[in-house]
Amino acid sequence: MENQIRALRKERGISQEDLARRCGVSRQTINAIENNKYDPTLSLAFRLARELGVTVDGLFTPGE
Repeated sequence: MENQIRALRKERGISQEDLARRCGVSRQTINAIENNKYDPTLSLAFRLARELGVTVDGLFTPGE
């Protein structure tokens, strides 16, 4: 499973720090999620989706 968080965040002109603050996590957490080193909890996935203006399904794409 790959995520579209970095692309969506950059399209909207939001920094990792700002997205982290809005979602109540650290910038390092956002960085780890964007680099597929950490899978967000369902609760965090919903917060990310809300802040990025997409559905949770819109955050992720099937990997190989």
